[in-house]
Amino acid sequence: MDPPVFDLVIAGLLEANPDWLGAYGHRLIIERRTGRVVGSIGLFWPPAEGALELRYGVVASHQGRGYATEAATALAAFALGAPGVHTVVAGVELSNPASVRVLEKAGFDRFETVPAEDGGELARYRMTTAPELRQA
Repeated sequence: MDPPVFDLVIAGLLEANPDWLGAYGHRLIIERRTGRVVGSIGLFWPPAEGALELRYGVVASHQGRGYATEAATALAAFALGAPGVHTVVAGVELSNPASVRVLEKAGFDRFETVPAEDGGELARYRMTTAPELRQA
């Protein structure tokens, strides 16, 4: 049986970017029931002033099942335990309400909205252990 297309896409990305595979790099999101890769999630190391960027994606046929929320929650908690890290940030296009919900369900707080490259708006979210950055 050939691997699903998404598995091949992720494998190609990781092969082309081996530095993404470090201890604080990218991870595959694997469906427990089938063992298939349904997405990926990653941290962009090293931290910039104590903050790491988190990005994720789930193949369309498996969206809406909680995989991204579970992965974002777990990887953010892991990242906040890393040396020199106090904040995990993520950006999402406001035109993608499902991804907005992922970050909100995972416990991220929205802290700003900025123009997106495509002319829309990008909401910036963060999870932090820094008291001065926590929202009231």
